[in-house]
This record gives sequence, structure tokens and C-alpha cells, in this order.
Amino acid sequence: MNYTARKKLEQSWVIRCFAALLLFGQVLLHLIQGKTYYRKILQHMVTAGPASVSPVLLVSGFAGMIFTIQTARELIRFGAVDAIGGAFALAFCRELAPLLTASIIAGQVGSAFAAEIGAMRVTEQIDALYMLKTNPIDYLVLPRVIACVFMMPFMMVFALVIGITGGVLAAAQFYHIDPEVFLESVRSLLKLSDLFMVLVKGLIFGAIVAINGCSWGLTTKGGVKEVGESATTAVVTTWVLIFMVDFLLSLLMFQQPLL
Repeated sequence: MNYTARKKLEQSWVIRCFAALLLFGQVLLHLIQGKTYYRKILQHMVTAGPASVSPVLLVSGFAGMIFTIQTARELIRFGAVDAIGGAFALAFCRELAPLLTASIIAGQVGSAFAAEIGAMRVTEQIDALYMLKTNPIDYLVLPRVIACVFMMPFMMVFALVIGITGGVLAAAQFYHIDPEVFLESVRSLLKLSDLFMVLVKGLIFGAIVAINGCSWGLTTKGGVKEVGESATTAVVTTWVLIFMVDFLLSLLMFQQPLL
């Protein structure tokens, strides 16, 4: 195998996704045995939380209004005005809020992780960490994973609240539905178990975003061009993984027997 073919094989996204699985195992091991850098965790919590509030707020608010505008009209035709808020809340809580939030965090935070670590890899800064007897998993990966896992559920709950607020405003403005009627419908259909599932998805999606982004950064080889490619592909593969895992979680959480 010549050098070009070998390089293409090494850069294969399939192999690098497998590397992400190996990194996940290393993260679990270092959670128990590794060194914790609390200051780094706090820094990345700011990136994954407060620094990402604006896009989550805008996307969730408009998504809530769009979903309400499109569904309210059809439900009103069937005389199901009282079900508008509940139907909206179930869809937004179970799927829209988790997927939208995770996608935004993947695009903003996951890509940054891949780019930062990728730049360190190609400039041999990670090798320098080994020279300083500092484990890159402890110093670079673990703080990012902990920060994303901790902040993602909060961001999803925030997205849910903003989405419901947008739905209330759209229903009142365009269909003259009393906010109390809308919110009562939300309270009647939305259960604590649905909110619990949001938190579970937040933990899992947060881990996926951080681990996949860090993995693509650590496996970057080449120069500046490859760093950009790693950041871009990290986002795409993270989105794919999130939707695949969301499908599996939906089967486990919401599938009901026919009989």
C-alpha cells in the first residue's frame, strides 16, 4: 500500500468513528483513575452553556412558533383546540428540544473541540503534554466531556421552556387561543416521565458531542486544511450519531405493545 492510499485509509471516517468508541472507553476509565482539572471543566461549561444560549434561544423560539402555526390549523379543523398545547408539548419535549439543542451544541461546541484539539495535534502540542507527563485524556478530553454532559440537559430544558413560550405566543397571536387553554393542555398531557427522558437524552447527547469532537481532533493528521476538515466532519458524524441514538432511545422509551 503506497503512502497516499495509507493516508486515505487513516483518514477514513469509519476508522475515526471506531476511534471515538475507543476514546469513550478511555474516558470511562479515566473518570475513575484519572486526574481532574476542575478549572478546565468550568471553562468548558461556560462554552457549552452560557456561550450557547443565544442560538438555542432563537432556534427554539422560532421552532416553537413554526410548529404551532402548522399544527394548530389542522387541529382546529377537527375541533381539537384543547389538544393543541399538549400535542405541541409532547412533540417538542420528546424530540424537537433534544434534537435541536444537540445539533446546535454539536455545531458550535463540538466543532470547536475538534478544531482546537486538531490544531494541537498537528502542531505537536499534544506530544508536548506527554513530555510534561500530562495525560491528554485527563487534560483535554475529560473536562470537555464532563462539561457537555453536565450542561446539555440544562440547555435542553431551557430550549423546551423557550419553545413552549414561542408556541403560546404564536397560538395567541395567530389563532386567538387563550394562553391558559394552551398551558392547561400542556399540563394535562406532559408527564414527569417525559421531562425525565429529556434529561436522559441530554446526558447521552452531551457525551456524544464531546467525545466525537475530541476524537476527530485527536486523530487529525496533516496541516491547517485537515484541521478544518476534521471540524466539519466531526459535526456531520455527530449529527448522524445523535439521530441514530435518538431512534434507539425512542424505541426503548416510547414504543408500546400493540396488544
